[in-house]
Amino acid sequence: MSISTDREHRALAPDENGAAPTDAGYRQELDRALKLRHLLVYGMVFIVPVAPVAVYGYVAQASHGMVPLVYLVGMVSMLFTALSYRELSAEFPWAGSVYAYVGRGLGPFPGFLAGWMILADYLLIPGLIYAFVSGWLHGLLPGVPPPVWIASLVVINTAINLLGIRMQSQANFVLLALELIALAVFIALAIWYVFVQHRGSGGFSFAPLYQPGHVDLGFVATATSIAALSFLGFDGISTLAEETQNPRRDIGNATLLTLLMLGALFVLQTWLAALVHPDFASLDPKFGFFQIAREVGGALLFTALIVVKAIATGIANAQAAQAANSRILYAMGRDRALPFGAFLSNVNAGRKIPADAIVCVAILALLLALLVPEEILLKLVNFGALSSFVLLNLAVPFYFLPRTKQKHWFRHLVFPLLGLAITGFVFSGFDRNTLIFGAAWLLAGAILGWTRRGNVLRFEGM
Repeated sequence: MSISTDREHRALAPDENGAAPTDAGYRQELDRALKLRHLLVYGMVFIVPVAPVAVYGYVAQASHGMVPLVYLVGMVSMLFTALSYRELSAEFPWAGSVYAYVGRGLGPFPGFLAGWMILADYLLIPGLIYAFVSGWLHGLLPGVPPPVWIASLVVINTAINLLGIRMQSQANFVLLALELIALAVFIALAIWYVFVQHRGSGGFSFAPLYQPGHVDLGFVATATSIAALSFLGFDGISTLAEETQNPRRDIGNATLLTLLMLGALFVLQTWLAALVHPDFASLDPKFGFFQIAREVGGALLFTALIVVKAIATGIANAQAAQAANSRILYAMGRDRALPFGAFLSNVNAGRKIPADAIVCVAILALLLALLVPEEILLKLVNFGALSSFVLLNLAVPFYFLPRTKQKHWFRHLVFPLLGLAITGFVFSGFDRNTLIFGAAWLLAGAILGWTRRGNVLRFEGM
């Protein structure tokens, strides 16, 4: 298979792992420095190990206190889409992620739309994060206006990205360690509180995981729609394929492992939180987990968790999202699928990063955080991610089944269809405004893709 465009191909011989994307006609320009451990850390930083902290109170009240079950359902629901990522990332180890996968599986125009929709996720996540975190930090330090926090976070994260993928990976290890240390302190104190002091539930209980009479199809539907969105970010690992030493093996494995590891961690921390404070109805929806932290660790742990959550989200999560978005822009710009493609695909020769795309993402994130209401950003983020997942799961059977003599029916049909059904179900649960905003973004992408159809990827021999 080859790609024909009206630009000069960027070719290079394969590396020792056969990882260079020579069959796509691209020259290896990015720094192929990452191993499996770096991808795992990146994925965990993107999803955020302490993600339940921010929404625990709300989820507890919506699920009759069965928060661990909600996250367990969410992990399983996203597992099938992660399996689709594994299949396609092994076949197409390129930075374009879902843009490249759907383009090869369903065709150039659907591939462009998939890339456009995932941009609504990756592009808007940093802006949304900066808007939220600036509000948290303003609450701690009222004398500092939110725009100052927003600008400071943008500068920090852009600097980390511009230093190169190696430096970014080192920063990710530090940021992840900070989150895990804070979480370990909470877990230790919660265990002491419940099992040594016999407070809260006074001991082990299955009530946070299962309560007869409350678990039915309606509960599963609600749990899926709530928790599936908490795992968004595992898909970002695939954007680093051209910076990974063995992408055909490690991208898919890291995607699955990250999902399973974070799912287990989410279940553990929320189960302990439920044992500490069984009376979920009395929790503040916005600060429920922080209230529980204050019960087991006092004001110090309460404040520390707020600060760690702000760092985990405002720096670790946001800089990972900016990195993923810049790689999507780089890949689409390289194929001239977007305006200013030459600018977006420009690579700094010294640090081997798409520097112009990184700066572009930073500017857009700053403007979005300052000018666009949080509600609109949140709706488009979720709509964009799940729309691209629908196309991704469709791409697996359409690509593999006609091309393989030995049919792998579970990997290439059953699992993708389950992933399609689950993402489609969550997608159908969006409210009217989300569908309107999302449809407007999709329509804009369709118009842009059509007007640039001469530059959008064209595949030969398919």
